[in-house]
Amino acid sequence: MRYGCCLNMVARNGRGIGDEYLETLDRLGYDYAELPLAEIMELNEGEFTGILKRQEKLRIHCEACNNFFPSYMRLTGRTANIDRNLDYVERALNRAEMLGAQYIVFGSGPAKSVPEGFPLEEGYLQIRKLLKKIGPMAQKKGIVICIEPLRREECNLINTFAEAYGLAREVGHPAVKGLIDYYHMTSENEPAEHIEIYGRGFLKHVHFARYQGRRFPSDFQQDKEGYKAFAKALNKISYDGRISCEAYSGNFLADASAALVFMKQYINNKIWEEEIYV
Repeated sequence: MRYGCCLNMVARNGRGIGDEYLETLDRLGYDYAELPLAEIMELNEGEFTGILKRQEKLRIHCEACNNFFPSYMRLTGRTANIDRNLDYVERALNRAEMLGAQYIVFGSGPAKSVPEGFPLEEGYLQIRKLLKKIGPMAQKKGIVICIEPLRREECNLINTFAEAYGLAREVGHPAVKGLIDYYHMTSENEPAEHIEIYGRGFLKHVHFARYQGRRFPSDFQQDKEGYKAFAKALNKISYDGRISCEAYSGNFLADASAALVFMKQYINNKIWEEEIYV
């Protein structure tokens, strides 16, 4: 298992990226950083090069990107323009490749949500068509697109892991897979068993946060049954990929340190033992 952190959730420098914490993440012993692609795309060439040079001095680098599309970009509805969107995708994939990202998370709730008055079914077909185009583009870069189910409060399309699986099956491309997010899964009351049913060969990335307040996890007793079911399901499918904390924090150094210890102790399927949850 490789452990990372979505730094945009704790960003403080105004750019919304969180790259100011790369050195801290490295010192704490994380394996990689997860950076927001939409915000990365807002950087000029000099600013982007600065992040690349910053990575070169560190043990870790960006292995995954979240926030694929900016909130203002329409992927569904009458004003969605697939050619314009694919032009953005091409440029975004180029930067993701330069960063070293192997996975891009496709949640993008504001961009993906179907506008009021537009048929939900048509919006779904627009996303399916878009992903069919993106799959081959990502594959050429050695990148996998991970469909992220989002809670209904953030998006009205693809809210469960089961729905993400169904969409990927319809897209039918090896570079389009899935992600499970503990926070969103819990929000939607989706059973962890869906990871066991749909996850083998499909689940390529994981996001994790304490459900209460979407904070960094630190104590198993915070959500004993939920954490246990989640870790058990990952173990059942022999998941051994990446897991990123995607959480808010008031004290990043302390919270990120505690979260790494927690994940290694309770989430890592290699050390799964039922009795540790007593």
